[in-house]
Amino acid sequence: MLSELRAELRAHVDPEKAAFFPRFFKSGPGQYGEGDKFLGLTVPVQRIIAKKHKDLPMADIGKLITSEWHEERLTALLILVDQYQKATQKNDGEMQKQIYDFYLAHTANINNWDLVDTSADKIVGPYLHHRPEKGAILTGLARSTSLWERRIAMLSTFHYIRAGEPGEALEIAEILLNDTHDLIQKAVGWMLREVGKRCDRQLLVAFLNEHYQTMPRTALRYAIEHLSPETRQLYLKGEI
Repeated sequence: MLSELRAELRAHVDPEKAAFFPRFFKSGPGQYGEGDKFLGLTVPVQRIIAKKHKDLPMADIGKLITSEWHEERLTALLILVDQYQKATQKNDGEMQKQIYDFYLAHTANINNWDLVDTSADKIVGPYLHHRPEKGAILTGLARSTSLWERRIAMLSTFHYIRAGEPGEALEIAEILLNDTHDLIQKAVGWMLREVGKRCDRQLLVAFLNEHYQTMPRTALRYAIEHLSPETRQLYLKGEI
């Protein structure tokens, strides 16, 4: 029951973390998480509670994901990810679509980097994997005015990178390459780094050689993390 889940969350609040999280997640005036509220729970505790309530009905998940409390929204996403994975194991396409549609309908509530990073590559990425609309959906998200939808687009491609298919990651990275927001630059650099680490380092090098002189410094630093110190310095100095 939703009331029991909420009671369990509140039984584990930590006042010190509740005071720290608004600074960590930038929820002050004018910051990307402006107005967010925190109970003060660790992610491992939320995972345990989410696992216990893994069969929560979609109507109740909807109440959680629209909550003013950050931890309630994260717990909703943890449950959604679990339900999506179970639907995949059962080859339940109807449930997969229901969860995917629900997710995209609530991107306004998936409104901090940890919420996106916990869920995008586990719901959006796998749902679209073999569907013809994949490119159009990811491109649409990448071109969104919503910071969180743009990050969802980039993080969703992590699913394909892990499958050894870097194409979508490179395409979305190119769209977002000159995004001015720090959170997008970090996401782009992170996914580029993973392309080089998990798929093909030469693809990463080719992408960098084409773009490193103009791409934001933050994205570049993330992307080159697994290259040799000597090569990193050459990119940073513009001497490739």
